[in-house]
Amino acid sequence: MSKKQKFMESTMENLIIRLETEKDYRAVEELTREAFWNVYKPGADEHYYVHTMRSHPDFIPELAFVLEKDGEIIGNIMYTKAWLEDENGERKEILSFGPLCVAPAYQRQKLGKILIEHSFERARELGYDVNINFGNPGNYVSRGFVSCKKKNVSFVREGNYPTALLVCELVPGVLDGKKWMYIPSTAADCCEDTAAVEAFDANFSPKEKKWMPSQEEFYIYSHSSVVR
Repeated sequence: MSKKQKFMESTMENLIIRLETEKDYRAVEELTREAFWNVYKPGADEHYYVHTMRSHPDFIPELAFVLEKDGEIIGNIMYTKAWLEDENGERKEILSFGPLCVAPAYQRQKLGKILIEHSFERARELGYDVNINFGNPGNYVSRGFVSCKKKNVSFVREGNYPTALLVCELVPGVLDGKKWMYIPSTAADCCEDTAAVEAFDANFSPKEKKWMPSQEEFYIYSHSSVVR
C-alpha cells in the first residue's frame, strides 16, 4: 500500500457526519474562509455568506451538515432553496448547495463526495428531486451533474446556458419534457456589500490576498456559455 493510500485510509477512520449546531458556527466560518481563500478571487467572501445565510428565509438547516474527524470539523455543506419555472410560469422548488468545504489538508480524498451523497440522500427524504449549482464542471460531473443545456435549464433569459450552471437530478428524468428557467435564492446577494464583507473578515486572523491561477479559471467558466 502506498503512502497516499495509507493516508487516505487513515482519513476515513473516525469520520462523523452530523447536522450543524450553533456551537459549530465559528468553526465552520473559519473552515470556509480557509478553504476558499484566494481560490476564486484575492481573499474570500464565502465565510460571510455562510454567516448571513443562516438567517435567510431560503436557508435549509435540515441540510446543513458538518464532517467531523476526531472531534475536529474538517468539512461542511449547506443548502438554500432555489426554483425552476416552466413555460407556463409554474414554479418548482429545488435545491442549491454551497459552500461545500473541505479543509485544505484533507482535500482530494473524496470527502466532498461523501458530504454530497449523504446530503442528497437526506434531501430525497425531504421531497427534493433536483439540485442546481454554479461551479467548475471538472469538480462535479463525476458526481452526477450535467450541463444545464442537457436538461433545458436556462438562466436570466431563454436560451442562455452558462457553462458553470450544472444540474443534478436526484430523481432521474424528473425534468424531462419541459423547458425551465433557473431562479436562484437571493441569499448570496449579501456578498455584493464589500464593506460588510471586509468588516466581517476583520474578525479573523489576517491573511494575504493574492492572485492565483484558479481565479482566471473561474472567470473563464463563469463567463462562458454552451452554444450548441
